[in-house]
Amino acid sequence: MTRNNVSAEWWKQAVVYQVYPRSFYDANGDGLGDIKGVTAHMDYLHALGINAIWLSPFYPSPLADGGYDVADYRNVDPRLGTLEDFDEMAAAAHAVGIKVIVDIVPNHTSTEHPWFKEALAAGPGSPERDRYVFRPGRGEHGELPPNGWKSTFGGPAWEPVGDGEWYLHLFAVEQADLNWKNADVHEDFKQTLRFWSDRGADGFRIDVAHALAKDLESRPLADWPDDPDQGEPGDENPLWDRPEVHEIYREWRQVFNEYEPARFAVAEAWVVPEHQWMYASPDELGQVFNFQLSNAGWFADEFRLAIEKGLAAAEQSGSTTTWVLSNHDMPRHPTRYGLPQVRSAVHHQLVTDWLLRDGKTYYEDRDLGTRRARAALLMELGLPGSVYLYQGEELGLFEVADIPWGALEDPEAAMTSHGDAIKGRDGCRVPLPWRAMDESGDFGFSAPVDHAPAHLPQPEWFAQYAVDVEETERDSMLKFYRRALAARTELLTATGDTSLTWAAGYDDQVIAYERPIADGRVLTSVTNFGAAPVALPAGEVLLASAPLADGGLPADATAWVAR
Repeated sequence: MTRNNVSAEWWKQAVVYQVYPRSFYDANGDGLGDIKGVTAHMDYLHALGINAIWLSPFYPSPLADGGYDVADYRNVDPRLGTLEDFDEMAAAAHAVGIKVIVDIVPNHTSTEHPWFKEALAAGPGSPERDRYVFRPGRGEHGELPPNGWKSTFGGPAWEPVGDGEWYLHLFAVEQADLNWKNADVHEDFKQTLRFWSDRGADGFRIDVAHALAKDLESRPLADWPDDPDQGEPGDENPLWDRPEVHEIYREWRQVFNEYEPARFAVAEAWVVPEHQWMYASPDELGQVFNFQLSNAGWFADEFRLAIEKGLAAAEQSGSTTTWVLSNHDMPRHPTRYGLPQVRSAVHHQLVTDWLLRDGKTYYEDRDLGTRRARAALLMELGLPGSVYLYQGEELGLFEVADIPWGALEDPEAAMTSHGDAIKGRDGCRVPLPWRAMDESGDFGFSAPVDHAPAHLPQPEWFAQYAVDVEETERDSMLKFYRRALAARTELLTATGDTSLTWAAGYDDQVIAYERPIADGRVLTSVTNFGAAPVALPAGEVLLASAPLADGGLPADATAWVAR
């Protein structure tokens, strides 16, 4: 029986802060951030004004893919702490009203996972191998891969194991895809969901949620196209967004509903907007990431379309949408906004080209990027739904483009060839700067005086963005985030009203919408993408991302006006 989940709906209007634990704060001095490091800065997170933290994987892992290659789903990596450390962190978060969301990686395990080792030892046709996607190779002795599928990180998606069989890995070779037609897999993940729920997890983020169900039986493997497009869903795609995946999440919903309040999950599902609502259905996970905002270039029409699609998907699902500007998988948005702006279809190529050349291909206008980032935040926070922030964006951090190739950790850098190499995602994963004047050289990332170097090198310019510097600056990005989050909570979240109407009287270079606020007035959010200042509506200016120009809103700025 489906439980009434009214008491569990805190997440529908939440502000969630993503913690990438290995780069947040290092409490023990080994150069890696850890669980105790999150606990140590819980007051900082509370002062920011967030409702929840989402922790990227902290499980035992060989770190072939930043922890997304999990060797044990029900433990903490010894380099990051213990289960008792997790319990203390969850208790500290709950004590200040912060919920805890943990990352679940159900598409694949590490090849160091006990199951995979058992599969290798057991041989072809065994129950142990059936937990993964193993298939015979082609050729007289199975020396050729089953087909030409490519890994998302580059290179073939099949790896031989020496006995004529190959295993599927849609990502790194160290990440073996699970077989979700196997009952053991279903039961083990339900056990994992219960394990973390029992330890205080309030919700889950589901990695690659659209890839679990696969079709390797309806036609010969060699007959499938070599590169099934993630954007082409349905029965004709063997790997992505298949209809059977929703049976898995309906099963998970039954587990979530065993708890009071019921747990929720947010899906990372790179699917067409028309399919997002199914993952976010109350009968499935509850919410899905809407990446439309993060895909938009600095153009009013792209942002407007992103908002419209997000709201439409939320209405269809009966849930709320999510708004994302940055996360651990994409270049930071102040950098994206500070680079030359091209339409979204080719913007990714431009940013990748800039990264590959250590940030020297194009001029990165950091003042402009910061200005637009402030405007985007205020526009984002006024929208109905949940907002997901990525650690360091509250400091205004830019992408670190010039990490030496030899220091990179992202498997994309290693798995792509030099001709089409991808430098990867490490530029947004560099450890946070906590103190500008720090003799140890890591901007206060590590607590002990004597410590190992940070796992990714920090640039000298991080000193300008350190927490202790921004704490002393009246209009720093950090203080702007705190003001904006407090205003959102006081004015918008308290109403429970998720309606939005577009404001009339503006041209196509302005995004303006209206929301009812807690004191009975109407808030108008106005964002100016044009070059000339625009007039604001009559009323009280509650917050602006930049100083007004003779009463008007200047270019690349947002203002909230109440009347």
